[in-house]
Amino acid sequence: MDDKMIECRNVVYKYEDTVGNTFKLAVDNVSIEVKKGEFVVILGRNGSGKSTIAKHMNALLLPSEGEVFINGINTSIPENVWDIRKSAGMVFQNPDNQIVATIVEEDVAFGPENLGIDPDEIRKRVNDSLKRVNMYDYRKHAPHLLSGGQKQRVAIAGVLAMMPKCIIFDEPTAMLDPSGRKEVVKTIKDLNKNYGITIVLITHYMEEAVEADRIVVMDSGKIISQGSPKEIFSDVKTMKNIGLDVPQVTELAYELQKEGFKLNSDILTIDEMVNALCQLK
Repeated sequence: MDDKMIECRNVVYKYEDTVGNTFKLAVDNVSIEVKKGEFVVILGRNGSGKSTIAKHMNALLLPSEGEVFINGINTSIPENVWDIRKSAGMVFQNPDNQIVATIVEEDVAFGPENLGIDPDEIRKRVNDSLKRVNMYDYRKHAPHLLSGGQKQRVAIAGVLAMMPKCIIFDEPTAMLDPSGRKEVVKTIKDLNKNYGITIVLITHYMEEAVEADRIVVMDSGKIISQGSPKEIFSDVKTMKNIGLDVPQVTELAYELQKEGFKLNSDILTIDEMVNALCQLK
């Protein structure tokens, strides 16, 4: 049995630059595999190609060259699009752009209604999805009265109601305050750990990336490294060279190392830092 949820094979994506009628390379020969149930974060600065490759993962974009398979289905075949969208949902930066109804539960019902699902089944899916993101008590509320974090959780519930096996999050916390970010990241982790949903998270917040099973780092349309959070963030120099930060405690450990403290370079959390400092005594 194939355990791959997403497979990008030598994907190239070119787009036409209106200035000078030239083609620009946004994704340059990228190959990525994401296993079923895995939580993968894609990191990169603006213009690195991370959002472009994410949009290939539910057929919003099709490769100029190469192939993308979602749960074994080739995205380049037009009649596969609906099956792909059922398998892989997508949540974007701005929740206001994804909310279409004036009542929360009606908004969550919108996706399954478009799939022609039976009304009784839709009711069940809406309730289940809102419970999963802790928004069931708000089902009769108007979305525009909710906080940013709550709106994003409603947008996630709308995707969940379509029962995807995988959700791609394209910088879902970029427009949220710290408490909204925390709510959404907690929801994403819960969907992965407790419901087995495959997660691909595009983010520029390093603290969010720490939660992943694996991190893929992109720069100039290419993958430059991938590995566990500890492997990726312990290489502080490489991250800084491509204009990315590392978690603050990792940077602190790096600076203390340079001052002669015998600390590991793979410290990612405050608890790990506290333990390491206590052992120095």
